[in-house]
Amino acid sequence: MNWTHVIIAGYIGAAIAAVVAVFRKKGWVGKAGAVVIALVAIMAWNIFDVKYLIPRERAGQELAGLDDAMAQMPVYQVLKEQEPALWMSIRQQAVEMHRQGKTEQEVIDTIQPQILAVETKRLQSATDDNVVAFMQVNMQQTAMVQKSSDDACFRFLFPDVKGGINSTKILPKDVTMRRMQVDAAMMRSAYGEDKHSVTDAEREQARKDIQPIVQQLTRRYGSDLQLMSNPHNGVGKEGLVCNQVQELWRNVLQLPPARAAGIIRLSVAQG
Repeated sequence: MNWTHVIIAGYIGAAIAAVVAVFRKKGWVGKAGAVVIALVAIMAWNIFDVKYLIPRERAGQELAGLDDAMAQMPVYQVLKEQEPALWMSIRQQAVEMHRQGKTEQEVIDTIQPQILAVETKRLQSATDDNVVAFMQVNMQQTAMVQKSSDDACFRFLFPDVKGGINSTKILPKDVTMRRMQVDAAMMRSAYGEDKHSVTDAEREQARKDIQPIVQQLTRRYGSDLQLMSNPHNGVGKEGLVCNQVQELWRNVLQLPPARAAGIIRLSVAQG
């Protein structure tokens, strides 16, 4: 089993469809709902096929191969520091499922929600600068992929619609590792001396701040803005959807860091 593939893929966010259901329960529907879905679409960046980092393991080397893969991923090292029980559980689950003959995708589907739950929780306590950096690096990657093609960008953001891409053919390895380093720094800051505490005032400010951005996008894109929350309807308009996502978060990131971070935190908040 290609453990590097499994470990990185497992670190990626859950499927867009599941996210839509979560935020409909929160009442974030209509045009505002598109804002929420767009963030988690970015968090669910396409699975990186990085098997060039670690050669495919021979039979009998599964556990060593898994440990090697996890050791190269900054996020998993932070997870080992902050959540050792969860880290060990993920490790054991992956090995046991492999021994049971489960596919890579089945292992990935088991790991994904556990990692996503940790990352979204950490965003609530991470410092403003680290939360903003988290979104900035996502936008940088998205822009790089779109330079390849609109179709590649769409597949990168919404792999469940048309299938994902082998992003290693587009994004250099150092860019991939930079993304994981930023995520790891975000997670560490959530446990640091300057960790953040979300207040009701911050949430209310975020709701106020996002409204003019949504209104501006609505004037620009009209009913097409709904494509962000319903990406299956975006087939044939791939470039438009990619532009919407990037414009949305470009506008958010132009706000002062504390207010931009507030919107990001609110977008991924549970409940």
